[in-house]
Amino acid sequence: MKIYNKDLLKFLFLFLISTTATAQVFNPVTWKTSTKDLGGNEYEIQFKASIKEGWHVYSQHIKGDEGPLPTEFSVKAENITLLGGVSEPKGIEGFDKTFEMDIKYFETAAVFIQKLKLLDGYTDPIKASVLFMVCDDERCLPPEEKEFTINLKSSKASVATSSSISDKDQKLSESLRLPIKSSNEFRLSSVEKKGLWKLFFLGFLGGLIALLTPCVFPMIPLTVSFFSHSSGSSSEGIMKALLYGLFILTIYILVSVPFHVMDSVNPDVLNNVSTNTWLNVLFFVIFVVFAISFFGYFEITLPAKWSNAMDSKATKLGGVFGVFFMALTLTLVSFSCTGPILGSLLGGSLSNDGGAIQLTYGMAGFGLALALPFAFFALFPNLLKRLPKSGGWMTTVKVVLGFIELAFALKFLSNADLVQHWGILKREIFIGLWILVALGLAAYLFGLFRFPHDAPNQKINLNRKILGTIALVFTGYLVPGVLPTDAPNLKLLSGFPPPTFYSIYNKHETNTHSFGKHVFTDFDAGFAAAEKMNKPILIDFTGWACVNCRKMEEQVWSVPKVKKLLDDQVVLISLYVDDRKKLNKENRFTYQFPNSSKLKKIKTIGDKWATFQTINFKNNSQPYYVLMDTSYNLLQNPVGYTPDVDTYYNWLKEGVAKSVKN
Repeated sequence: MKIYNKDLLKFLFLFLISTTATAQVFNPVTWKTSTKDLGGNEYEIQFKASIKEGWHVYSQHIKGDEGPLPTEFSVKAENITLLGGVSEPKGIEGFDKTFEMDIKYFETAAVFIQKLKLLDGYTDPIKASVLFMVCDDERCLPPEEKEFTINLKSSKASVATSSSISDKDQKLSESLRLPIKSSNEFRLSSVEKKGLWKLFFLGFLGGLIALLTPCVFPMIPLTVSFFSHSSGSSSEGIMKALLYGLFILTIYILVSVPFHVMDSVNPDVLNNVSTNTWLNVLFFVIFVVFAISFFGYFEITLPAKWSNAMDSKATKLGGVFGVFFMALTLTLVSFSCTGPILGSLLGGSLSNDGGAIQLTYGMAGFGLALALPFAFFALFPNLLKRLPKSGGWMTTVKVVLGFIELAFALKFLSNADLVQHWGILKREIFIGLWILVALGLAAYLFGLFRFPHDAPNQKINLNRKILGTIALVFTGYLVPGVLPTDAPNLKLLSGFPPPTFYSIYNKHETNTHSFGKHVFTDFDAGFAAAEKMNKPILIDFTGWACVNCRKMEEQVWSVPKVKKLLDDQVVLISLYVDDRKKLNKENRFTYQFPNSSKLKKIKTIGDKWATFQTINFKNNSQPYYVLMDTSYNLLQNPVGYTPDVDTYYNWLKEGVAKSVKN
């Protein structure tokens, strides 16, 4: 069994929920291990936790990111086979006051058991560890890892002592901790998540678009007519059509189930897309393939034997099961049209915090949009005559979707480019490519060229002309984005193109935005400048792939009254927590968390500033703004994403005024 390779976000969150900042060292849990010979080269290792009264340790199985750290075990040795996972006692399942949610936890004592089998060539010892979190009703301690060396042959185990960090590591670790002074507790600024119902609506919209494709639209009258004529009565036909729609909805919801399983095993697996370079590149490639498919150069289809098998079962079974397999058949045969749209939904869901539940809402909306026409026209069959006839317009819909897929593909490539600083998709290049996509769409709609599935002499009707005109207008809107200007532009698209400072016109590789006259990307350099100028500091915890950070910069910071404060009244320190650029070797170090044996390798700029944010401000969300003076006094409670201009302006103005008084 392999312990989860927790990335920085997980540990940041754990510090974020720790509400105590005391020098007292707590040690409410002690661990002991023992072994038992089961015979046949099989053994069990028992991990026993003795827990002081009032404290509790958590289960291995906690869903979601907003609760405590699940207890995790690792058992490693050459030539052994683990027999299943680590079993845990029944424990207590109830409401946890600290996290305000139902959680399984253990009090007083808990015994966890791992069974294993020795293979030929096994020699002692076994290395094991437990990563756990302990809380009482008011506070949580930072996560802690205990390591064990276990000798099965002698049935002895010992707690491994963490190697002490070097003087250099200790010195650099201390440099990250600030002597913050504040009479107020830090308030958490929750990471903004797409509203679930908003995702449901977007999924529903995607489903409506899929209805207009040639894989789905012709099936509506055929399927409804089939139910009407094959049933003994009209009520039976209506019931079958309603069931058909219900099963379509159910099938699409079931598609999200594997992602919930992944989420329960490792909650971090679904929320790292937005800053993971290679996942973004993979999504870029997938979206380009989807676009080419929509252009008609090939079809993305599932194996024909699948749909044939489902169709055969639908014919043989009849009744409710037959209707279910008919719905499954539609899902399979329509994949060439629905697959790319579902891929967009998947990419959009997994690149935002929230993970599997967001995908479920999106899939439910998509499935409902596909299901509604079958139920609706079964209830009102006379309206079938009013449906437009299938034809070339459906091919046009697919091609338009292909151009949209290309535009979204560039966004994923841009994320990777920003994080890695490749410099291949700077803002003007990105916008220029979008202009080419928009012009290509307009040219197609006006009939200047055609794709393989288009009829040779297809008429350019009014609807195509209207859409083509919209594409041209959008092209005109994009043009200022490729011109050299200090003013932000394309506000309607904030968050999609790269930031304004990531520009081909930026002759100095400062990697900073154009807001504020005194801007730094290193805390120490910014702090020294603030001391020299006697100005307060605005720390901007941001990210290269952070959409809301770009929205704040381009829609709030660009407003004249806010910009004036940033220019004249503060020293701005922008710290990029997702920057994958390696630190110089002399600046890399191992950070030891306070009151814990847990160590963290600080290798990149992002590692450094993300840890800096967590240990000092108990928060890991971006954007996150901290206003303080050079005596480390907080001038305001830190805030996160604040799209209302007046609210943010008042927050900043009031903080600056406090600095003047001090």
